[in-house]
Amino acid sequence: MSSIPTAVRRTSVYAVLVVGALLSIGPYLLTLNAAFKSPKDLLTTDAWTPAHPATFANFADVWNDYGMSSFLLHTLFVAVVVTAGQVVFSAMAAYALARLDFPGREWLFRAYIATMMVPQMITLVPLFLMMRDLGMVDTFAGLILPTVFGTPYGVFLVRQFFLTIPKDLEAAARIDGAGTWTILVRIMLPLSRPILATLATITFINTWNNLIWPLIITNSDRTRVITVGISALQGQHVSDLPHIVLAGAALALLPLIAVFLLFQRHIVRSIALTGLK
Repeated sequence: MSSIPTAVRRTSVYAVLVVGALLSIGPYLLTLNAAFKSPKDLLTTDAWTPAHPATFANFADVWNDYGMSSFLLHTLFVAVVVTAGQVVFSAMAAYALARLDFPGREWLFRAYIATMMVPQMITLVPLFLMMRDLGMVDTFAGLILPTVFGTPYGVFLVRQFFLTIPKDLEAAARIDGAGTWTILVRIMLPLSRPILATLATITFINTWNNLIWPLIITNSDRTRVITVGISALQGQHVSDLPHIVLAGAALALLPLIAVFLLFQRHIVRSIALTGLK
C-alpha cells in the first residue's frame, strides 16, 4: 500500500515534465513542420496539421535565392571563434580567481560579476563608438571582439566548478615540480571538461541567436549573420512569402539542435558534479 502514493507521485512528476517539455519544444516543432509545407498548404491548413506531402522546395529557395548559405557560414565562423575564445580565456581567468592568491582577488571578482547587472542596451552605444574608432564596423572583428575574451557569466561558471576540485591535486603536482600553467592545462582543464562543454554550448547558442549587436555593427551581406538575414527576410517578404521565412528559421534552428544533442551528456554531468560538494 505504501508504494501506491510513491507511484502516483512519480507518475505526476513525469506527467508535469512531459507537459512542460511539450510546451517548450512545441513552437520549434510547429516551425519545422510549417517549413516543409507548400505555400498553399501553409495558408490553408492549421499550424499543427502535418506537412503532407512534405516539400524541400522552400529550403532550396531560401538557400539559393536569398543568401542563407553565406549567412549560415558567417554565423558558424563567428560562433566557433567566440566559443573557442570564451572557453580558453574564461578558463584562464577562472583559474586565477579561484586558485591564485593575490591582493584584492575577491573584490576584483565581485566587481567583475557585478557587471552582469548592467543591461546590454546601456553598453551598445559606447561599444559601437569604440568599434567605429577602431575601424571595425561591418567586419568580422567587430562582431567577434566584444565577447571573444570571455564574459562574467562564463568566468563565474568555470570558477565555481574549479572551487569543487580538491586542492590536494594541485599540491601534489607542485611537489612534482609542475608550474601554474602545467597545473591548469594538465590537471584542471581535463577534470573540467563537463563544465567547459556546458560553457561552449551556452556560448555557441547565445552567439548564434544574437541579433542586436550584429544588427548594429554590420550593414552588408558580406558580414551578415543568420539572425539579421532572417530579420531582413521578414521585413521584405513576410506578407507574401511566409514559407521562405519559416524555411530560413528552420535552417537556423537545425544546427542548434545538433549542438545540444551532441553536448547534452556533458551538460547533465556538469550539473550533477557541481552539486556533489
